[in-house]
Amino acid sequence: MTTITAPKKKFGMAPKKVGAVRIQHPFSNFLVITWLVIFAIMSLIPMIWLILAPSKTDAELTYRNPFAFGSPKGYLNAWKNLQFFDNGVIGTWLMNSIWYTAAIVVIATITASLAGFVISASNIKFKRTFLISTLIMMLVPPVALVIPLFVEMDVVNLVDNPWSVILISSLYPFGAFLSYIYYTTSVPSELYESARLDGCNDFKLFTKIALPLSTPLLSLLAFFAFIGNWANYFMPYVMLPSSENYTLPLGLGFLFLSTPAINPGVGATSVPIYKPEIALAGALIAVPIMIMFLISQKRLIRGMLAGSIKE
Repeated sequence: MTTITAPKKKFGMAPKKVGAVRIQHPFSNFLVITWLVIFAIMSLIPMIWLILAPSKTDAELTYRNPFAFGSPKGYLNAWKNLQFFDNGVIGTWLMNSIWYTAAIVVIATITASLAGFVISASNIKFKRTFLISTLIMMLVPPVALVIPLFVEMDVVNLVDNPWSVILISSLYPFGAFLSYIYYTTSVPSELYESARLDGCNDFKLFTKIALPLSTPLLSLLAFFAFIGNWANYFMPYVMLPSSENYTLPLGLGFLFLSTPAINPGVGATSVPIYKPEIALAGALIAVPIMIMFLISQKRLIRGMLAGSIKE
């Protein structure tokens, strides 16, 4: 009688697990692509209209194709008509927005990256307290801090001073937390330890090691600081009562109330600002954000992924 025995299992050999193969249904891909196309169209149509509208006259906007191009002179005429408001103050508002935002981007990027490094890699005490305070500040809405901030700026005599908006807007808790995540996950701690053995203090550690490795992070911080402050209306409205200190979004709010296209009660002879001029004013706010995104999208993706995987 023949006896068949099962083969002996080798010691230490675990059975191989066969991973499940995930088959994606073509219909699900179709739904995803369709949704993305619809979302892209809904986002692009208003922007295309906003860019093309100033090229036409007010009458042409009524009877012509909304996406037809009028004339290059239309942009110049719309800008000239905007200049009629308060002796061309819109040019001052535009320059104010440029330099306010530039200063905020520089200061916020530096302070946020430095704060994130201090919380993640320095040897100071109470790092956990600073981290918790940063998280709490992220949860507090800016509206809740308006009165304390206004009183603080009034005490130091900075109300109606551009630096009131710049300093307040440069406080960037989200940027500090983002920097903390980046320096914790993307910069090896061994670099810090070896540098300390070579005699580096925390400042040299930041400037010589952490900062050169932070290009994706700095791009991300600068982008979010620009987006959050270029179109900011609320804080300049509170801190800057004088019209010569207005930012472009704040000034346009008052300009639109003085135009017959939006406020018929002011009369048609006040200022020659109609739909093309309003579209051009809106484009001055929206187009820089779009250009900034197109220029920096590769760095943004790299920065978002940089701190997502811990090596």
